[in-house]
Amino acid sequence: MDTRQHLRLLQVTYAAQLADTVTRYGQAGILDQVTAAKRVERRAGGATQAAQLGITTPEAAFTTSAEIFGCADWTAGEARGGGVEAHATHCLLCAMVRKLDGPSPCRLFCLDPIEAMVVGLQPDTQLEVEETLFDGEQCRVRVRTRP
Repeated sequence: MDTRQHLRLLQVTYAAQLADTVTRYGQAGILDQVTAAKRVERRAGGATQAAQLGITTPEAAFTTSAEIFGCADWTAGEARGGGVEAHATHCLLCAMVRKLDGPSPCRLFCLDPIEAMVVGLQPDTQLEVEETLFDGEQCRVRVRTRP
């Protein structure tokens, strides 16, 4: 097995574990509690995690996550009117969770970690989630400066 195949196997195995976890949290009725607690923890460490991953821009929070985890195919760039716009048209984790008939994993395992890094880099910003692949046709997220 070459390095690329090995990395993909690890990414798929990781996504499968996350899919199992979110499905079990949903079955246990604790998904919202866990998501809220993890969001607080992640926000406290967002700048540190961004630094550890070499992320220096909001765009990179999306694209680096896509490269490392191989889950959502995030692309990101400057939005009209300022800020950043990010899109994903495929997500391995969402597909796996749907097969398990589980709840949305988007906040817990994707959007909140990215948001924590973005806010860690630029505290005056916020993520606006317009749509997710779990519930819609694509993930669409905007990063804007808070008024």
